[in-house]
Amino acid sequence: MNERAAQHRTASFQQVQEAETTAGTRIEPGRRYGFFTDTTRCIGCKACEVACKEWNALPADDLGTMSGMSYDNTRALSATTWRHVTFLERIERGEVPTEMPAYQSHWLMMSDVCKHCANAACLQACPTGALFRTEFDTVVVQQDICNGCGYCVPACPFGVVALDEDDGKAHKCTLCYDRLKGGLEPACAKVCPTESIQFGELPELHRKAEARVQQLHALGRDDAYLYGTPGAPGATGGIGELNAFFLLADRPERYNLPAAPTLPATRVGPSLGAGLGVIAGLAALAAALLAPGGTR
Repeated sequence: MNERAAQHRTASFQQVQEAETTAGTRIEPGRRYGFFTDTTRCIGCKACEVACKEWNALPADDLGTMSGMSYDNTRALSATTWRHVTFLERIERGEVPTEMPAYQSHWLMMSDVCKHCANAACLQACPTGALFRTEFDTVVVQQDICNGCGYCVPACPFGVVALDEDDGKAHKCTLCYDRLKGGLEPACAKVCPTESIQFGELPELHRKAEARVQQLHALGRDDAYLYGTPGAPGATGGIGELNAFFLLADRPERYNLPAAPTLPATRVGPSLGAGLGVIAGLAALAAALLAPGGTR
């Protein structure tokens, strides 16, 4: 009986995923997962950047030169930087930082990442099928299929995807696809000390985000709002919504995010119509000039 009970306890333990204890969520295929990034909790520690580089074996950026951008040495998302912490000192003309209200009033910090859009432009532009949507509703690049055409780079409304100069292929955040398959929370969310980055199922993350906005409003932070949730800024132009969405406290452009991003596919019709209109106009002008009595 004791041996059987021990085997039962062992089997029960093996069924528990690490993500259930670290993120409070169970990872199962067929469900939608993502990130909720609360910028008002970000302290700029860059633990997420380090964890991302360590887990994915990404090379370090050039640390020998000063960027001139505060404590920001990585500067932007790239083929080798899949998490990037933005540092923005928000000081208006004539203001003295030490006399401004507290609570990150003059510092904006945000850990940026691939948005894993519900309708992903990079996936639509890929001609080889290297980009695919996983069983967790995230978007991943298959390096063995990518041919380095670069179509996905200009297609992304957020400027996330980049080509690596070394291998010539497209790279971006995978939302730790390999860790999800093993029942592990993504590395960046796991190490975040303030829970600025939260991982989980999207419906639950949306509920947490709405509650956080209401809490901030009650504290007098009327500038807090969500970016990338259904019906919110960032989820525009056919994108649907962002699986990695944000809570912001200033206009999107201050965080290097587009105010109203759009899918390139939504601009094909208007562009084609404008082009056909120009051709029709030129044809009409040519007919008028070549007609008898026309100006020559």
